[in-house]
Amino acid sequence: MVLRRHQPVTATIPSTIQDSFGASEILRRIRGTVRETSASGGRQVEFQALGTVCRLTLVGPSAAVAAFVESALAWVAGFEAKYSRFLPGSLVSRINEAAGVDWVDLDPEAERIIAICHELNFLSRGVLDPTVLPLLRLWNWKAGVIPSEEAIRQAMECVGWRRVQRASGRIFLPVTGMGLDLGGMGKEFAVDQVALLARHGGLTGALVDFGADIRVVGLPADGRPGWHVGLEDPAAPGRTWRGLAVREAAVATSGDYHRRFEINGVRYSHILDPRTGRPTNNGVRAVSVLAPSCLQAGLLSTSALVLGPVEGLRLIDSTPGAAGAIVTETQVLQSRHFHEHVAS
Repeated sequence: MVLRRHQPVTATIPSTIQDSFGASEILRRIRGTVRETSASGGRQVEFQALGTVCRLTLVGPSAAVAAFVESALAWVAGFEAKYSRFLPGSLVSRINEAAGVDWVDLDPEAERIIAICHELNFLSRGVLDPTVLPLLRLWNWKAGVIPSEEAIRQAMECVGWRRVQRASGRIFLPVTGMGLDLGGMGKEFAVDQVALLARHGGLTGALVDFGADIRVVGLPADGRPGWHVGLEDPAAPGRTWRGLAVREAAVATSGDYHRRFEINGVRYSHILDPRTGRPTNNGVRAVSVLAPSCLQAGLLSTSALVLGPVEGLRLIDSTPGAAGAIVTETQVLQSRHFHEHVAS
């Protein structure tokens, strides 16, 4: 299972995106959250975007670092403005509003994004489904309320990637109430694109971390032959249970231990299984995967979390270039090649 190489989206924001999707306003908001500090001979830049904390650890000439930060912030702002379902003027919101009514035009960049969604749904055996939005709205983990069986059934009638109709340069959600959510691939895709900007931006090293979805290029400033990436312990958030040595690769972690609710001793995760319409409940607390791209690492970590420990580990082991660990309530299961990347 290998994702095809998708062309990187341009690092500049065309004026049409700014005018149509409000990227300039998003960029102002992001810039207002930026914090820069020194970090082991390099620079660390932290900001809020894409609904999470984003961190860039950068190594290279100061002018190149400054130029890269500006281009990265601009690209992220344009991506969020266009593809966030939470922004009423975004392309995704327009697609969702037109569900059951009309087709929506896609530019070549958006058509590539939708094509990636199609590929991820296929490769994940259907457990990564961008049409899961009706279920996400129903299972509000912040409210901690279990929906009725009838409500789940009705929501499921609006879920299923195979329902989506696609034609050259346009898309149509044929059922009123359907909706897209790119949360299953958006951050990972953004990490890969920003990492590519770093690679071509004159930096000697960069670690891109968007909410624990990570990709590294080049080398760290301290002279080590690779970057050290800690894996958070789901039993003790804030602490790590293992450290990986990572070079020219990505690491993604999916887990149910940060966002969940509990009723009568039963855990309800924020990660849903679109096949059942319910939160995952298979004893898996977290899955971490190392892979050539963050998009692939995220695909594998989330899919394994939903599929469960046995099928999930089989999926990781069957993927060339990937390695991972599945943390359950009782044990840690490691893929065949995971030990090759362990640093601590």
